[in-house]
Parts: sequence; C-alpha cells; structure tokens
Amino acid sequence: MMARGRSARVGQVFSIGIPYVWLVLFFALPFAIVIKLSFSSAAMAIPPYEPMFNFADEMLQAVLNLGNYLLLLDDPLYLEAYLGSIKMAGIATLGCLILGYPMAYAIAKVSPQRQALLLLLVMLPSWTSFLIRIYAWMGLLSHNGLINQALLSVGAIEQPLAILNTDVAVYIGMIYAYLPFMILPLYANLSRQDQSLLEAAADLGAHKFTSFWHVTLPLSFSGVMAGCMLVFIPAIGEFVIPELLGGPDSLMIGRVLWQEFFNNRDWPVASALAVVMLLLLALPIACFNHYQAKSMEAAR
Repeated sequence: MMARGRSARVGQVFSIGIPYVWLVLFFALPFAIVIKLSFSSAAMAIPPYEPMFNFADEMLQAVLNLGNYLLLLDDPLYLEAYLGSIKMAGIATLGCLILGYPMAYAIAKVSPQRQALLLLLVMLPSWTSFLIRIYAWMGLLSHNGLINQALLSVGAIEQPLAILNTDVAVYIGMIYAYLPFMILPLYANLSRQDQSLLEAAADLGAHKFTSFWHVTLPLSFSGVMAGCMLVFIPAIGEFVIPELLGGPDSLMIGRVLWQEFFNNRDWPVASALAVVMLLLLALPIACFNHYQAKSMEAAR
C-alpha cells in the first residue's frame, strides 16, 4: 500500500510539474530575457546591447535604462502601430466571427459523418505551408490576378481593382488564415448544446429564429469568446500577412518589431515594444479567464 501511495504521489508530481516546467522554459524564461533586454541600452557590439549587470571592484552594479519605454511614449510611430494592430486584429476577428458562426452552426446541425468531413475541409488548408498560402493570395489579389480577371470577364468592373498592397488585402489574408480558429471552438460549443431546450422553446410556440436568438446564441457566448481570443491574440502580432499583402500604410506592431530587431538592430527598443504588447494582451486574456470562471461557477 505504501509503495502504491508513493507511486501515486510521484505520478501526481510529474503530471502537475511537467506543465509548470514547460511554462518556465518556454514562456517565463524567454519573457524574463525580453524584460531584461528592454532595460538595457543599444550598443555597436555582438549582441547589440550593453550588459545590464556589471561586476567591478567587488561591487555588483545594475543599470536600468528607462529610455526605451519613454521613447515609445514620445514617438507617435509606435502608438500608431499599436492602434493599427488593435484595429486590424479587431476587424479581422469580427470578420472571422461573421463568417465562422454560420459555418460552425451548419456543421453542428448535420449528421456526424458529414461533420467529420466538413471539419476535415476546414482544417485541410492548414496542412500546407502558411507562407505558401499567403503567396497564393498575392497571386489572387494582384493587378492581373484571378479575382480581377474573373470580375473583368463577367463585366462587373471595367478596370482591375487595386487590392494587393492595401489594408483590404491584409484583412482578407488574416480572415482566411485565422478562420479555422474561430470555427472550431464555436463548433465544439454548438455541438454540445442541449437540444431539448430548443424542443421546449418550439413547444411553447417560439419560431426557429426566436429559439436561436434567445437559446442558441446566449449559450454559445463562451464559444464566441474563445474563438475571438484565439483569433485576436495572434492577429495583433501578425507580421507575415501585413508584410506580403499590405502596403506602406499597413502599420502593425509585428512589422515595427521586425524593423527594430533586424533593420535597426535596436534590440532594447524592440524588447520594450514586445513587453508593452504582451501587457496589452493581458487585459483581454484576464477578462476571458474571469468570464470562464464565472461560467463554470454558474454551471455548478
């Protein structure tokens, strides 16, 4: 019995400890390094920043440079990048919700065999390279691309539309790339809903739209929140799609980070940008966790 209890405790330690070790190695430690870099100063060296801690004459000195964060407040470029990222990520999230909710609802209403097929079709584009798919959209949205050629052939337009290298192209690419992240949590929520509630609403004389509006939609709000978080959080730091599909006016924080890291080689300012971005993302994540905790308490 003692050996059995000891093995159970060891199993609990491993099952609980491994996720914490994973978080420390791949989140806490890299985040601590980024915070440390954000308080250092740029230098013409390899790596291109001055050490934060110096040990000389038996004294340990720590130099905290707050100028990187003050620069973010003084230069309007960074504020515009943050606001542009929030705007583009918000519009892309709304677009994914508008397209993804009907698709998830339709998948949840078909037979289980068709559900598996439709979910496979949703996930199938993700099996190819993300970069190749964005390059394909460059061909579709270009001046002589398939979309313009199709619109010209049916007489919908008289001259090709300027879609590529605009914000519209960025929205199209982001909605296309992150749509599965909206569909899957919505489908998981809608497929688990109790259908007897809809039957009760129908027995009371409610029409299908009324039942959907007052029963299905409120019960699916947790899935909507989860899908929006899964789309908004990666979209706000997107770099590849604005770089390939957007123009010079498509200013997002991911592009600014890339320029600071690799073009300007100003790692401290880039680290400060990343820290502020993570702090901004902490607010919607905290709101989502609070809502999830309240939902779980209400379910009990």
